[in-house]
Amino acid sequence: MSWLQDRVALVTGGSRGIGKAIARALAEHGAKVAICSRDAEAVRKAADEISPGGGRVLGFRANVADKTEVRGLLRDIVTRWGQIHILVNNAGVNARIPIDSDDDDGWIQVLTVNVLGTYHVTREALRHMPNHGSGRIINISSVLGRFGVPAYTAYCAAKHGIIGFTRALALEVVGRGITVNAICPGWVETEMAGLGMRETAEAMGISPEEFRKQAVANVPIQRMLEPKEIADLALYLASDASAGMTGQTINLCGGQTMS
Repeated sequence: MSWLQDRVALVTGGSRGIGKAIARALAEHGAKVAICSRDAEAVRKAADEISPGGGRVLGFRANVADKTEVRGLLRDIVTRWGQIHILVNNAGVNARIPIDSDDDDGWIQVLTVNVLGTYHVTREALRHMPNHGSGRIINISSVLGRFGVPAYTAYCAAKHGIIGFTRALALEVVGRGITVNAICPGWVETEMAGLGMRETAEAMGISPEEFRKQAVANVPIQRMLEPKEIADLALYLASDASAGMTGQTINLCGGQTMS
């Protein structure tokens, strides 16, 4: 299938999990895809796995929180492929930081990567995104952008911020024919989710397995989501089929936000 034939996409945090699944889906439907990560080896391996032999998927080492590196990243992509049509802001970090903790650096890091990183990449990408064409910006928020969780004030603040960023930006670029939408995943089978489960289980004094059981019990569909399910929604938002949708935030959480 070639829904996205020859369109150029950038997926941040594309070396694993949701980002990798989205990059694969976009490439399978015809896009030329750049993925980036702070881990050069991981992003190279991910690109080789998605597109053996190279050419359609390229991996770049870049820290989205560093605007100089972001400028270099976009310069390299545009030099290679000319422009950017699709941006998926997926890069993010999470951390359990109780409010009485003195871990100021950790709290600020969560906001810096998730929010400031999204801003840096979006600003640079928009400079190379054509008007009234197929411009798509897809921001990965979280169900923690919809409700709060104790000891995750930094992450909740960041993911709520991504939703506000999405709504405002959608109005700012609507005249250019560019759409901006966000996805709020629930529990997804990723390394980040596993880390969150282990951290919370330790704080609760229970095993990670017991916490996982409790977490899944609170999801109406009674299971974790797979990264491909998030990727399928991102693919729709990147395609022409979603041209009439902008400024929206879509929960993909197995019904978790209903309660």
